[in-house]
Amino acid sequence: MTLGFRVYGRRSTVDSALVAAFAEVPVANVSDSMHRMSAGGARLRPIHPAGVHLSGPAITVRCRPGDNLLIHKAIDMAAKGDVIVVDGGGDLTNALIGEIMVYLAQERGISGFVLNGAVRDREEIYASGLPVYAAGVTHRGPYKDGPGEINATIAIDGMIICPGDLIIGDADGVLCVPQQEAEGILRAAKAKQAAEQAEIKSIRDGSVDRSWVDRLLDERGCEYVD
Repeated sequence: MTLGFRVYGRRSTVDSALVAAFAEVPVANVSDSMHRMSAGGARLRPIHPAGVHLSGPAITVRCRPGDNLLIHKAIDMAAKGDVIVVDGGGDLTNALIGEIMVYLAQERGISGFVLNGAVRDREEIYASGLPVYAAGVTHRGPYKDGPGEINATIAIDGMIICPGDLIIGDADGVLCVPQQEAEGILRAAKAKQAAEQAEIKSIRDGSVDRSWVDRLLDERGCEYVD
């Protein structure tokens, strides 16, 4: 095989029932349930409208900064419901996708894009309604020369993404859930969501217990000065 130009098959993927279930859980609750140890970085912001959530199995791409040849190939390879996750090195000099690629992805039933890089045609991407997360926006277009890899393990800001892992996103950002651990994480995230809803209810009805604040301050030896 030619080093730098490699396209792998995807050997496994997260179950479709889990994809649907995670779509109903806030990303923050899932992140808390993963001990806040995985994140795609605060630069990955939604380009799409508010209220649009992302959930789907990853098809991964590693590309040369500013080059989208392998992203085009990933669009042609992707199954319905897939999320194309791209490690573009965080470079914002050239856009990796624009409206044409978004329309292609929509026609193929692709669930969205996550790009550690830039996009262009921001208004058109927003109007399309397709979930797209990117690190920036620029009018400068991409090159189509390669190299790159598809369905290799990639990382974005320390967040490891393997092909077939679950990718979720909402207004707070993007998170990768390892497919082998997805069921346990879902149970924990639902429990966290239920606990938060109960706390919100107690705030609304005035029964909330705030004694934990002073208790923690006392445990840490906080001194009060008049």
